[in-house]
Amino acid sequence: MKNLFSVRNARFERWRWQIFAVTWLAYASFYFTRKAFSVAKMGIEEDGAFELTKEMMANIDASYLIAYAIGQFMWGMFADRFGTRRVLIGGLLASIVAALMMGLFHGAMIFLIFMFVQGLAQSTGWSSLCKNVGNFFSRRERGRVMGLWCTNYAFGGLVASPFAGWVAYDLFDDWRMAFAASAVVVGVVVVLVMLFQRNKPEDIGLPTIEEYHQEPVDELDIDNADKAHGWAEVKAVLSNKVVLLLGLIYFLLKPARYAILLWGPYIVYQELSDVSKAEAAAIPAAFEFAGLFGPVILGFMSDKLFRSRRMPVCAISLLLLTAALAAFMPVVHSGSIAMVVGMLFLIGITLYGPDSMVSGSAAVDFGTRKGAGTATGFVNGCGSIGAVLGGLLPGYFSNESIFIGFAICTFVGGLLLLPLWNLLPKSHDEPAGDDAQTDDLKAVTSQ
Repeated sequence: MKNLFSVRNARFERWRWQIFAVTWLAYASFYFTRKAFSVAKMGIEEDGAFELTKEMMANIDASYLIAYAIGQFMWGMFADRFGTRRVLIGGLLASIVAALMMGLFHGAMIFLIFMFVQGLAQSTGWSSLCKNVGNFFSRRERGRVMGLWCTNYAFGGLVASPFAGWVAYDLFDDWRMAFAASAVVVGVVVVLVMLFQRNKPEDIGLPTIEEYHQEPVDELDIDNADKAHGWAEVKAVLSNKVVLLLGLIYFLLKPARYAILLWGPYIVYQELSDVSKAEAAAIPAAFEFAGLFGPVILGFMSDKLFRSRRMPVCAISLLLLTAALAAFMPVVHSGSIAMVVGMLFLIGITLYGPDSMVSGSAAVDFGTRKGAGTATGFVNGCGSIGAVLGGLLPGYFSNESIFIGFAICTFVGGLLLLPLWNLLPKSHDEPAGDDAQTDDLKAVTSQ
């Protein structure tokens, strides 16, 4: 086989990185409307004209997370069936409408309904965009490319809340503007998507990425080439034992991430007596900041050190994450802010890496190009169910018990990946015994 980049097509390369940029922006932008309610909560609580209890706020958050989980299972299949572009643009527009409605109309039931709509809208992003990127980047580079691409949600999480808070409270002193300002950002991105996004190279007169990089075509793509617009590939993907296993592992991983995102400031403020509310809100930012690096590091390692194998780096990272989660509360009890920040950064590095790889490049690899939307949607749907637990459990159990529980979950996830150390997606035209992938795949699919 020739070198992967032995023949370059300038037009193809321009489109590849154009797609990378516009899809990165699209997913990062979702976080602006996603986090608008969390920013608005502070103003709502002090607004005498609009009463919303903490319990109702929690119920509203739960409605969002439930809708998000439902949407993950649904929209991935729609992206495979109807294409990324329709699903993505529809989701972005629905997200804008939901945010604007929450800024214009006030009431617990209004918020409950439109946060549910927001959850459905937000869930159009991940599976469809992972499929989009997978259509323009081949398997041998997908680990590091997707690792870099997956910095979008860490970046979005870091920027969205400060931006919405600055506009709402510093510029206008009105919590409603958190929704309006976030909607404007997403509106700008919708225009960019309409102008610069396309579903696949063939849509612009280019060869497939497999042809361009002279790679073997994924088996599912060939077997279902005559059914590209049907549901056959959906059934094939959802009967793939590796995809099912990735869904289970993501379910075990996601609760820890969402518990820290939703409860991190509260836990820090509760456990560290010497910090202010502002400091307690800022300290967990170390966790999301680490998310800018974890996916890139693991993506590079999977491509360069493990020859496009995703399982080794994920297994190693999950086992390291187990130790970090188990040690978190003892570190918090030490009272050292520096140590807590460092531990949150370590948890972020070891969590965001496998988080992005299991839900992104690995799901795309084993879902194949035509089934990538279904695979990433299924895996993320399973993870989103875990996210609901991550938001609920800290409200009912002690901090110590939930972090030990999260550590047990990630340890089990790491152990499940160890037998798949050498696994690669099965493709046509590859040697049957290459790197033991065939034997490993048979072992998995026969279980």
